[in-house]
Amino acid sequence: MKIALHVGSPVDLRCDLLAIPVFEDQLRVGDMFQALDRGLGGLLGRLLDEEQFKGKKSQSLSVHTHGKMGPQRILFLGMGPRADFHYSDLRHVAARSVRSSRGITARAIVLMLGQGLDDERALQMASEGFFLGRYRFDRYLSAEDARKPDALEMATLLLAVDHGQEAFNRIARRAEITANAVMRARDLVNEPASEVTPTRMAAEAQKTADKHGLEVRILGPKECRELGMGMFLAVAQGSDQEPRFIHLTYKPKGKARKRVCLVGKGVTFDSGGLSLKPSNAMEDMKVDMSGGAAVISAIGALAELEVPFEIHAITACTENMPSGKAYKLGDVIKSMNGKTVEINNTDAEGRLTLGDAISYAIGLGPDELFDFATLTGACVVALGPHVAGMMTNDQSLADRWLAAAKLAGEDMWQLPLPERLKDMLKSEIADMRNTGERYGGALTAGLFLREFVGKTPWVHVDIAGPAHTDKEFGAIPKGGTGFGVATIVEYLSNHGQ
Repeated sequence: MKIALHVGSPVDLRCDLLAIPVFEDQLRVGDMFQALDRGLGGLLGRLLDEEQFKGKKSQSLSVHTHGKMGPQRILFLGMGPRADFHYSDLRHVAARSVRSSRGITARAIVLMLGQGLDDERALQMASEGFFLGRYRFDRYLSAEDARKPDALEMATLLLAVDHGQEAFNRIARRAEITANAVMRARDLVNEPASEVTPTRMAAEAQKTADKHGLEVRILGPKECRELGMGMFLAVAQGSDQEPRFIHLTYKPKGKARKRVCLVGKGVTFDSGGLSLKPSNAMEDMKVDMSGGAAVISAIGALAELEVPFEIHAITACTENMPSGKAYKLGDVIKSMNGKTVEINNTDAEGRLTLGDAISYAIGLGPDELFDFATLTGACVVALGPHVAGMMTNDQSLADRWLAAAKLAGEDMWQLPLPERLKDMLKSEIADMRNTGERYGGALTAGLFLREFVGKTPWVHVDIAGPAHTDKEFGAIPKGGTGFGVATIVEYLSNHGQ
């Protein structure tokens, strides 16, 4: 699919579908709408009234033009109140226009962006939406119709003001790179755990390295043991699948302005270990490597965009399974940085694998460190299924990160790291326990990870809620979402100076 830019009237623009985002309080605003309404003899205005189309979010109205103008169909897409607008809304309406085009086997669609929706950020969000709207995970569907690709060949953004082709080409390229990275992360998350094993994750990292000219280091159990990764190996020992520790490195052509480590949780299936999860809580535990998928996918995009920083993507990949070899409650395990941990819940395994991965990353001497993990159900209880929890030891870094998340359209909310809750992690026989009491579970998990960070500026992002969704919404499909990738790319290309 190609993305194009057109400036002028929509009346004579030949396409299968013309999509028009509409705000609740601006249904008939703009010269472009007036031109279309005149071309159809006032039909559009009448239909808006007759069909009680108010422009509410997720509302839509389709009109066939019967050859009276260039577009064969016009699709109104509700945007909600103008006061509630966020640029990411354009990503969602662009994706909705692409999905609507499938039913009519459209080859060419146009998205009309009115005044105030035509700056560079708007163009990027809409362009990303065109690509993301085509995403489907259908490789396991046997019906021919289910796997039939859409016919879309051209998606055009229609503007009243010309931004210049060179600027648009730059915007469209960035949008495609970002969207492809998000979709790659989605594919990894959506694959069954029997397919995406630790060794498969390592193979995917190797593919990323080969494609983008990255350095790659893959460690097996022996190498991890030599490095003292006791927590990671304890989680891995219950599974027949061998663990893999993955380290990808991107270095810019010139002198790097700083070194950044991205650590992602890579538990490819989480049964809970001996603290076995109930069946319904285990059904979607193939998504527990979403953080690892995000960092592996993001570093490829960052390399393609040639960001001026040295980037390290790190993920400790393993299954967490019950067996006669599994680690047990009451075990005391020594971590890579020397701290000892008493195990009081084998289902709190992610913080153990992350702890050793963070210690490894700290050894690289990063200027900034970020970790991404489907870490706690407590975070979902606190913030709901669509918002990630963010914790930090450096407010300046957190502010820049949250600004990037807002621009990228990924919802995050800062949570505290209360010192008083550290008492919950106290152990009588080790330096600490791996879980605290029932309340504040997301916070005690963050406090646990902080023990391995030291003074390095650090942001922890708990993506347990938004990494996966049961319901499609705009550019976000049912299943794996690729959450985190867009913010990583936004931060390190625009906010990480």
